[in-house]
Amino acid sequence: MLSGEKILITGPAGQIAYPLTEYLAKDNEVWGIARFSNPDDRAKVDALGVTTRAVDLGTPDYSDLPQDFTYVLHLATFQAAGIDYDEALRINAEGTGLLLQHCRTAKAALVMSTASVLRPHEDPLHVYAETAALGDANVAHSPTYSVSKTAEEAVARFCSRAFDLPVTIARMNASYGPNGGLPTHHLAAILEGRPVVTRWDPCMYSPIHQDDINAQTEALLAAASTPATVVNWGGDDPVSVQEWSAYFGELTGKPVDVQVVEQPGSLRGQIQDTAKRMSFTGPCRVPWRDGFRRTVEAWTESTEGTRK
Repeated sequence: MLSGEKILITGPAGQIAYPLTEYLAKDNEVWGIARFSNPDDRAKVDALGVTTRAVDLGTPDYSDLPQDFTYVLHLATFQAAGIDYDEALRINAEGTGLLLQHCRTAKAALVMSTASVLRPHEDPLHVYAETAALGDANVAHSPTYSVSKTAEEAVARFCSRAFDLPVTIARMNASYGPNGGLPTHHLAAILEGRPVVTRWDPCMYSPIHQDDINAQTEALLAAASTPATVVNWGGDDPVSVQEWSAYFGELTGKPVDVQVVEQPGSLRGQIQDTAKRMSFTGPCRVPWRDGFRRTVEAWTESTEGTRK
């Protein structure tokens, strides 16, 4: 675990970033930047002992932000409906460049990308290595997302070389845990008696638990290099939405209805080759069934606490 470092985290109230911020703040000086348009988000990050600043990554003012961070974790991202590519590129791509320019003296930076940069393959069981072809994954909820994240990767690669800044670009798969993630959306649907809607049968992922994300961060920072290191960040076990939904049904005793609504041009599966990641981090510590069971327990406790 990192200790005694001065770490900057972008988007510290986010689904992945908040638990990671909490984890790192125990033994490090952590700063967090975001727009913080919701004051409650900033308050909960402040409560962790984190020093926060309100910064819009699309039009950043870094005059009140130090430059002497030892590590940078760029987890913030822009996703929105519509086809405003200029806005998506300004925030995800240009914003990344301006951030890394400001923090160019850091020991290393980790830039969170996504498996959605991958070119769709007709075989849902196709395994994607880091060298796989890139392309527009046609993400339904945010059509500009995959293109702007590919651009972000290119900018991060440039910054690594231009500033001699060691960078790791980590392509996140399906993260999950008590703080949310795609599998928890499906869990919520099951608990509420709604169908689980997915885009293919089988619809594959390489899900990774938040505990493994926290534990692997240090190793991925240590793997940063110039030129940048590109690595898949997913779990060790390929699992389909159909399989994990059935398991949620077993754990909750609720009926499960998985409905497939095909999305032309989208990724039919996101199984990642994790050999490179494992060479840095070792295997995941949380098997997917254990992680999903723990997630159900956490959500059940949270729901019961709300009812009380």
